[in-house]
Amino acid sequence: MATSRFVRSRSVPSTPWSAGASDWKASPLTFVVLIIGNWLYGTGEALLINANIGQTSGTVLAQGISKHLNCSIGWSTLYISVSVMLLWIPLRQRPGIGTLINIVLVSVSIDVMMKIIPVQTNLIAQLAQVLVGVFVFGVASALYITCNLGAGPRDGLMTGLNKKFNWPIAKVRLAMESIMLIGGWLLGGQVGIGTVIYTLLVGETIALCFGLVKSR
Repeated sequence: MATSRFVRSRSVPSTPWSAGASDWKASPLTFVVLIIGNWLYGTGEALLINANIGQTSGTVLAQGISKHLNCSIGWSTLYISVSVMLLWIPLRQRPGIGTLINIVLVSVSIDVMMKIIPVQTNLIAQLAQVLVGVFVFGVASALYITCNLGAGPRDGLMTGLNKKFNWPIAKVRLAMESIMLIGGWLLGGQVGIGTVIYTLLVGETIALCFGLVKSR
């Protein structure tokens, strides 16, 4: 029975902390898991940033767009988030309190954790930190998305496509990250080995972590 948990989940599972029908009401347990998950999400970002061998594919796309629109990466990230959320509409994906918390808390977590997590310069340490960061992304996603209180822009698109077309979570995320990576690179964003590792592994890691937290 123990080994059965190490199986990828095709979709967002039900967990002991999953909320009910409302995207805006949460039990104390659900709210705590939501906060922890989003904080860990920002921690995963900070781990990749301070590994210093490539950002996430979303950041690469934001860098590329910022060069062409002559705006900051922060503003280009906002433009991407709004555009992605517009894609929610045909998928009937709805925002919730989790969406708002994701947008605010992840940014705070990145700023705080970047001051705590060491900046790596040795290649072995850099690669190790990227792998830890990808794992933290998976755990964070498995915690906060399964709260059923609304996801961040990219996670919401991922779960929406999964529900609409029954495509496996891992493959949906790989396709999304690959599109952002290639698009960002073509627009002039900086790509490193850490970016490639993240792009290839994050979908599989999220699917595996979904399997780990799934109610039995």
